[in-house]
Amino acid sequence: MDLFIRQLVDAWNSHDFDQITLLYDADYRGYDVALARPQQGIADLHYTLAVYWQAFPDLHFTAEQFVFDGEQLALFWRATGTHRGTFLHIPATGHTIEVHGAAHHRLRNRKIVQSLYVWDTAGLLRSLKLLPELST
Repeated sequence: MDLFIRQLVDAWNSHDFDQITLLYDADYRGYDVALARPQQGIADLHYTLAVYWQAFPDLHFTAEQFVFDGEQLALFWRATGTHRGTFLHIPATGHTIEVHGAAHHRLRNRKIVQSLYVWDTAGLLRSLKLLPELST
């Protein structure tokens, strides 16, 4: 796996703002399907991560596949964790989650300047026992 991808996933899993900040540009702009507005800058990124980590203190990402050309990174990931705090206005359930998603990052000088996060919110709700399994 490319060193940058390993550093990024390790940073996400570290729950350490300083380690994460090293990989993001000061002018970072992020789009997440779960958020009502884009993240603008490092402070917004920190706030968003704090929300995720508070809700899932053991949140852990695994890189499953990627396409990387040095300026763009498409990363397909799996996240696991335990729902211990409020998330999306849903109080803690104590349930473990497994969610799949993808991130498209645009890089400049080996720092992320823009991201789009698309992930399985229905899968999250099923993990929290708030949405039934869908069958055909």
